[in-house]
Amino acid sequence: MAAAGASVVLKAVRRISVRFCPFESNVRATREFLVLVGSEKARSTNMNCEVTVEARHDRSPPLVQVTFADGENLVMKGANLSSQEMLSALKSRCTARDPQAKAGGRK
Repeated sequence: MAAAGASVVLKAVRRISVRFCPFESNVRATREFLVLVGSEKARSTNMNCEVTVEARHDRSPPLVQVTFADGENLVMKGANLSSQEMLSALKSRCTARDPQAKAGGRK
């Protein structure tokens, strides 16, 4: 897995919705991202964060939609991104919304 040791703090996230067709060849990065945000370590950072998975058999492209606590959405098309790129985008937006994470990073 590309980012096996990476962790993310989901404190600023309200919902993560992952949608993909499991029979397509371009869903590996999306599935790896799902494993990372669905891990016990990541989920323990925000027990109220809702992670939903929708497996479709309609040849639709993989899609990750993140809804933050302030109402803003982040939509990532997994066919064109690696799991590391998706995780990096999520981390940067979570850090920008969480003042404690910013303070902790400066120490």
